[in-house]
Amino acid sequence: MNVDLSGKVALVTGSGRGLGREYALCLARAGADVVIHDKNAEAAAQFGEAASGEAVADEIRALGRQSAFFAADLTDPVQAEQLVNRVIERFGRIDILVNNAGGDIGARTPRPDPNTAIDIRVEDLQAVVNLNLLGTMYMCKFAGAHMRERRSGKIINVGSSAGHYPATVGIIYAASKAGISHYTRCLGEELRPHDVNVNCIAPAATSTGRFRATRVAGDVLKMDGSRLQRVAQPEDMAKIVLFLASSLSDYLTGETIVCHH
Repeated sequence: MNVDLSGKVALVTGSGRGLGREYALCLARAGADVVIHDKNAEAAAQFGEAASGEAVADEIRALGRQSAFFAADLTDPVQAEQLVNRVIERFGRIDILVNNAGGDIGARTPRPDPNTAIDIRVEDLQAVVNLNLLGTMYMCKFAGAHMRERRSGKIINVGSSAGHYPATVGIIYAASKAGISHYTRCLGEELRPHDVNVNCIAPAATSTGRFRATRVAGDVLKMDGSRLQRVAQPEDMAKIVLFLASSLSDYLTGETIVCHH
């Protein structure tokens, strides 16, 4: 059964680079028109994966699909609502929402430092929860209301395998991602009577530009060996997102697919 997303409109948050960019390209290759989002146009260039958010939109257009780039800080509910409204105004609707924006990112540093539960700075704790959990909730609220009204839509939240085993570093990040998983379960039930699917992917460690750039001494990375033991490649995760965005998952809701080894 081939996946055909022709005529669908997808919004992928945090898609200027990394996994988000890979998700966007994968959905576009399956036929969807894809809206690219990042906090700002320059965020894409941070780890050398794309020149800008606009450049990723150009990649989508090169595949013969429609695209646009919109900037928004999703930790601000006003900007989150504006993003949803701009996409609907421009493309008419949102069929697929991938809530990919997130990360273990400090308020002023690439990662919180210290990055434990007790010693983390309060501003870093707030930044991580705002970016991952609240940002996802804002987008689900505003896009979900649109989908509920249309009685159609697929929401794909992005958690992390870190949210499914005890972490000793990045605890706030892990907890916020675990929160996304339970929120997905609950929102799936709320939207079940309205024919809107809500599922979550919890990616394993994946070799993106930021992943490679933010490794620290002592990190163990298995880059070869068994396909199911090595560090994942972006396309490994994108294929699961494609399944959740397509008709293949029409009877699945409230679930989290955990990818880890």
